[in-house]
Amino acid sequence: MTPSNRAVVAHAADDLRIETRPEPHAASDEAVIAIAFGGVCGSDLHYWRHGAAGESILRAPMVLGHEVVGVVQHAAADGSGPAVGTAVAVHPATELPGDGSRYPADRPNLAPGGTYLGSAARVPHTEGAFADRVALPSRMLRPLPQGLSLRAAAVIEPASVAWHAVARAGEVTGRHALVVGAGPIGALIVAVLRRAGAAHITVVDLVPRALDAALALGADAALLADDAEAIAAVDADVSFESSGNHRGLASAVRGTTRGGTVVMVGLLPSGEQPALISLAITRELELRGSFRFAGEIDAVVAALADGSLDAAGVVTHEFDADDALEAFAVAADPARSGKVLLRFAGAGQL
Repeated sequence: MTPSNRAVVAHAADDLRIETRPEPHAASDEAVIAIAFGGVCGSDLHYWRHGAAGESILRAPMVLGHEVVGVVQHAAADGSGPAVGTAVAVHPATELPGDGSRYPADRPNLAPGGTYLGSAARVPHTEGAFADRVALPSRMLRPLPQGLSLRAAAVIEPASVAWHAVARAGEVTGRHALVVGAGPIGALIVAVLRRAGAAHITVVDLVPRALDAALALGADAALLADDAEAIAAVDADVSFESSGNHRGLASAVRGTTRGGTVVMVGLLPSGEQPALISLAITRELELRGSFRFAGEIDAVVAALADGSLDAAGVVTHEFDADDALEAFAVAADPARSGKVLLRFAGAGQL
């Protein structure tokens, strides 16, 4: 008998449940994936704690999760995609026709009609992949090279976000970088910067544990977020705001040299936010947004496989899916954790 198909489902604020879902029914261009590991993202935490992630509001129960890897259990009937038994990472985005709004053709992450696994931005919601078995389009699947374990590959999605952010900064080789916010994304930005040849990386956070983790991943110096004088003295060529807080953005602006670049990665709350625009103007800073990622996932898979990207230290905890509520609580406390993984049925298949 097939064991029950467990899923992690958000019903409303403070209402997270482990439920049994029906076995997935795959369309001809979809494969059934036995999920092995899923990383708990900040958006998952927002749906659990607030019933919304920004302006994406839960209006019905939704399976969470978009940072997933697993094993192909049933290949797509139309012959597309990888064969049964292939270990895969998942690109969780779908580009869809929007409302007529324009966006660059080579930047599908900006498509206004796009969807993302585990997102309540549209109604009906786009179900996530925190389940033992899910059906996913073949185009989302990226086979893992031999030697790259499923557990090590579990950070591919957030590492792709970091890779995209560093790419948005332009050339970073030989430059001084400042990373404000040393959560999982900030720590992965440090790792990508180190691989890209940044000359010096300073990381800023409120939490000593997070700073220690970033130093282990390649940062050269660490500063506490309340040391405004030291942050302003960094004088970085390029800065990354990954705290998702307007104070973090202010720190990034203050710590960037004249003519430098600030990449805004952390998603601030919707609506107007205070910002040091006058300082950005007089220093002629370039402020650049960075949202999710596009094709960078393929470069991340290759870099993890060949060892040139060291991201192992980002993961601090692993829980069985049955203990998802405890896992979410740990993930919500940056003093205790970095990236927290959930373990599903596919973890035992390779």
